[in-house]
Amino acid sequence: MMEKMIFGRYIPGDSFLHRMDPRSKLSFVFGFILIVFLANNIMTYSILVGFVIMLILLSKMNIKFLVNGLKPVIYLIIFTFILQLFFNKEGEIIYSIGKLHIYEEGLRMAIFISVRFFLLVFVTTLMTLTTTPITLTDGLESLMNPLKRFKFPVHELALMMSISLRFIPTLMDETDKIMKAQMARGVEFSSGPIKDRIKAIVPLLIPLFVSSFKRAEELATAMEARGYRGGEGRTKYRLLEWTGRDTATVVVFIILTGVLIWFRT
Repeated sequence: MMEKMIFGRYIPGDSFLHRMDPRSKLSFVFGFILIVFLANNIMTYSILVGFVIMLILLSKMNIKFLVNGLKPVIYLIIFTFILQLFFNKEGEIIYSIGKLHIYEEGLRMAIFISVRFFLLVFVTTLMTLTTTPITLTDGLESLMNPLKRFKFPVHELALMMSISLRFIPTLMDETDKIMKAQMARGVEFSSGPIKDRIKAIVPLLIPLFVSSFKRAEELATAMEARGYRGGEGRTKYRLLEWTGRDTATVVVFIILTGVLIWFRT
């Protein structure tokens, strides 16, 4: 049975992160994706983990709720961990399983990359959980405004990215429904040989694609019925407002970057 995916969803609230300007949140997330690669030892990773925990507390989200919602990503992280563990052959051999050897550097990199993966997933998920689709689109469009000088379709690209992001939980829910329908007919997804499980997943793809195209068509019809004709000449009902908390976020981000560079080996 598939877990309920929370990435791409919005949870209403009145936390510090909910009240932030979407431009500062987007800028922070893009910047965090870059500075997370500065971490290369226990100290720097500990600083990042502590910082992400602070963000979770500021969002007033239940940590158990976040962890349960990100279970589908854990399989990918485990796969990445195993690849690093057995295919990185630097350093001393610390354990052997038959012809497979676990090296000291392989274990270290496997742990670090897995933690890095978790941090990136948590930060991007917190952004979508605390930002409505409309404000996320407005924030993306505002950040990409300079590209309008080069005749770049900024509004359309921002809308497309926002819709794509919000389609992730919708598709996960649709997949869950199809799986339950097939399990009611006797199909086994969680037991039996791996080969049989893979064969059982293949019939999910066709109804999932059909459902995806149907939803996309319904969305296009709804937008057309409301008179959507692109970003040209459109006005904003809600104006974005940069406040002191957003400036403080930028300052904290600069300090965090400096601290990571200082403790980096």
